[in-house]
Amino acid sequence: MNSTFLKENFILESPIAEKLYFDYAAKQPIIDYHSHLSPKVLAENENFENITALWLQGDHYKWRAMRAFGIEEEYITGSADDKEKFRKWAEVVPYTVRNPLFHWTHMELQNPFGITELLSPKTADKIYEQSSELLALESFKPQALLQHFNVEMQGTTDDPTDSLEYHQALRKQNFKVKVLPSFRPDKVFAIHTGEQFRNYINRLALVSDVTINSFESLVAALKNRIDFFHSLGCVSSDHSFSSMPIPEQYSKQQVENILVEVLNGNDERAEAISNSFAFYLLTELCCFYNEKDWVQQFHLGALRNANNHSVQKLGADTGFDSIGDENQAKQLSTFLNHLESKDQLAKTVIYNLNPAYNTVFAAMVGNFNAAGIKGKIQFGSAWWFLDQLDGMTKQINELSNLGLISTFIGMLTDSRSFVSYSRHEYFRRLICNLFAEDMNKGYIPNDVEFIGSLIEGIAYKNAHNYFNL
Repeated sequence: MNSTFLKENFILESPIAEKLYFDYAAKQPIIDYHSHLSPKVLAENENFENITALWLQGDHYKWRAMRAFGIEEEYITGSADDKEKFRKWAEVVPYTVRNPLFHWTHMELQNPFGITELLSPKTADKIYEQSSELLALESFKPQALLQHFNVEMQGTTDDPTDSLEYHQALRKQNFKVKVLPSFRPDKVFAIHTGEQFRNYINRLALVSDVTINSFESLVAALKNRIDFFHSLGCVSSDHSFSSMPIPEQYSKQQVENILVEVLNGNDERAEAISNSFAFYLLTELCCFYNEKDWVQQFHLGALRNANNHSVQKLGADTGFDSIGDENQAKQLSTFLNHLESKDQLAKTVIYNLNPAYNTVFAAMVGNFNAAGIKGKIQFGSAWWFLDQLDGMTKQINELSNLGLISTFIGMLTDSRSFVSYSRHEYFRRLICNLFAEDMNKGYIPNDVEFIGSLIEGIAYKNAHNYFNL
């Protein structure tokens, strides 16, 4: 690796930035409150066979880059062997310059593998073999990796019908890291999907031991699962919508009646009420979240499965999602007002995927804060397509301008990879550099101890308190 790339002062452009990072940010534990890590892999704690299994399986970021470079699907999600897939990824990596993948790839090779060579076709086989040897060690098992990165809490993403057996197994193993489920009921809102929806409702009825034949019984079944998740340490829910659902022209009674029709196999009016159904059901759930003192998270702005042809061949969630451009402000305000009017608005994190709406979101969260809770409503960290240096900088600046960056709960991985904690380091280095720039310019006091305490909060302490850990 050359003399300037990815050295100790990476992203840190001044001595003050280095001091803020190394003395205050770097040593903080990680609260990774939203990810897609597999609790099964964690509980079984078996070695990864090779770096392809660790790195490339399920990583939409890398898949999209490989497709952009013209790599055949056989080497992305297809039947090619793991070494061939890694070689193809190595072909692409040098051409990801100026994409965060170039940084993440080499940060993750450096930590935890200690590999400082740049990945390319020339180094691919050597790095594949070297990393595979390390992955066979006890210190590279899934649980050991979390401890290596100083993870204190790992949030997973779990369907209401999940048995949470692997979370229970981790508890019995006395694993030092808190691995907590997050309640993600997206499938229960898909009333427009006909038989798929009814099959899901049948699974929910089975695991909750509630006969679901009405809106009331559906709510009761979900309440049963919320209680179960809570018993295993759950502190948050999570939802993904293109924009927040609103009641539109349908009353709750109309929605309840049409739900019964759908449960009985009549889908004629399901599409028409889907948004209203989501609103009425979600508000019921949000009341339960508030009762449990959970944090509710809303990921907004994704346009899912944009390439119909590819999705038909490969299935959903294979790297063909994009940034949506739906309006957000009115729907978000309507939804939060509804909960606030009933005194049922829980702590809420709202993530925005369209950078054009950063100012809208930063302003909106400031409307619904409450006494006694610092940053009750959070403008969530730059998400998905935006978790790169420019996207994070814009999110941080909008929150700083319109809210209080000092109460921000910081970064998360939102990843399926056990080495994606480089994203926390990436974020921490960036925010230390941004504060240092302002200190050097005289925009804020050159008080390293005070600013350092704010950095500690953003990196760790704010999230620790916010999630009641």
